[in-house]
Formats: sequence, structure tokens, C-alpha cells
Amino acid sequence: MSTESWTGTGPGPTEAPRERKEAQGGPPPGVLAVVFTALFLAGLVLGTVLADGEPFPSPFGDTDEIVAWFRAHPGAVQVSGALQFAASVPLAVYAATVSARLHRLGVRAPGATIVLAGGLLASGFLACCGLVGWTLSRTPVLELPPLVRALQYLAFGTGGPGHVVALGLLVAGIAVPGLLAGLLPRNLAVTGLVLATLAELSALTLFLDGAALLLPLARFTCLGWLIAAGFLLPRHRSAIRTTRTDRTTNLTANRTTATAPTTARARGRAPEEA
Repeated sequence: MSTESWTGTGPGPTEAPRERKEAQGGPPPGVLAVVFTALFLAGLVLGTVLADGEPFPSPFGDTDEIVAWFRAHPGAVQVSGALQFAASVPLAVYAATVSARLHRLGVRAPGATIVLAGGLLASGFLACCGLVGWTLSRTPVLELPPLVRALQYLAFGTGGPGHVVALGLLVAGIAVPGLLAGLLPRNLAVTGLVLATLAELSALTLFLDGAALLLPLARFTCLGWLIAAGFLLPRHRSAIRTTRTDRTTNLTANRTTATAPTTARARGRAPEEA
């Protein structure tokens, strides 16, 4: 047996497993956020293009007009629903990855669990919305106007307030430990808390039709925030310590620079007073 193994100066038996654990951080959250945002936007854009520029009808509109629109554009409904369902997959992976990273960064508060719960709920509601939308493209369904109206309400409920409120829960779960533990820039974390509150307020859509304006506002701002947080969330605690050390060094340097003229003036007045 070598001297290094007795003295402990050589690589220990747990060093390789530790390196493997550090490497098992999952896919980059920022990339996942870009993917599910791109898929979601593609569903909206392609659905509108395939419908000859006509937007999806409001669930608060006239039943005859809604049924006529779905009958005229089944291909647009099918593509939009399929892409929304596809977008739910990277969203679920994003939630699981960020939750695991927060645990690895030492977050023991409920924030990491809230991230996972909110992300899975948001993903599940979006998947349901996509599947219901795909169902609305089937010819047998379109022959039953009451069923079309009921399914559109279901698609709106799951893809609207259901998805957006859960998305706000995901944002809050990241923003709170990001602010308290210094994992994210302060401005970004505070912005996340504001957006999460806005997303939760979109639940008022279930009581007031006019509150539906909060849905696109909260949805798209939260998606942009999740992309930024995914790229800025550190992978290791060492990165947090390095950032705090740099901030402390800069603060000390600024204080030294600010007090230097005062010290120099005090030294210059000392001989005169003597």
C-alpha cells in the first residue's frame, strides 16, 4: 500500500463518485425554457397562420360563431394542440431540473418542492389543454355543437388560468430562494415575485371575464423570466461564494477609495495644528 493511501494525500475513494454527482446536474434549465417557450409560441403562430390569420375564438363569444370557426379550421386546431402538448414535456423537465439544483445548492425550505409542484401542475394543465384542443379537431366532435362549446371551455380553463396560476407558483418557488439565498440577482428575483403575484391574480378570470387580460400578460412575462432564471441560476455553491466574495471585495474597495481623501486631509492638517 502506498504512502499516499496511508496519509490521505492521494485521491480518496469517494472523489470519483463526488465528481460524477456534480456532473449529474441534468440538462441546462435555460435551454429547456427556450425549448418549451419556442414550442408554445410555434403552436400559437402556426395555428393562426393555418387559420388564414383568424385568431382562436374567445370562449365568451357566440356559440354558432365558435362552432363555425372550429369546423372551418380543424388543421390549425390540430397543429396548435399537438405543439402545446409537446411544450408540456420540456416544462416538466425544467421543473424537475431546477428543483434538484436548488436542493444541491442547499435550499431546504419548501421553495424547491414548490418549484417541482408548480412546474408539474403547469405542465399537466398545458398537456390537458393541448389534448383537448386536438380533440376539437376531430370531425365527429365538431358535429355536436354543445360538445364543442364544452370542450372549448375546458381547453380555456386548463390552458388559461389553470396553467398560468401554476406557472406563477413555479416562478415564486424559484424567486423566493433566489432572493433570500442570493442565488439570483436581486432585481431579477424581485421581478419574479411581482410576476408570480400577477399570475396568481389571473385566477380572477374564473369570476370576471375581463380579468382574462391578465392571462397573456402573466404568461409571456413569466416565460421570459423562466428563461433568464434558467441561465443565471448557479450550478454549484462555490459560484455563490465566489460572487459574494467579489461583492465584498468591491464594497471594501469602494469604502477604501471613499475614505482615502478624508484620511489624507486629516494627515495634512495634523502638522498645522501642531
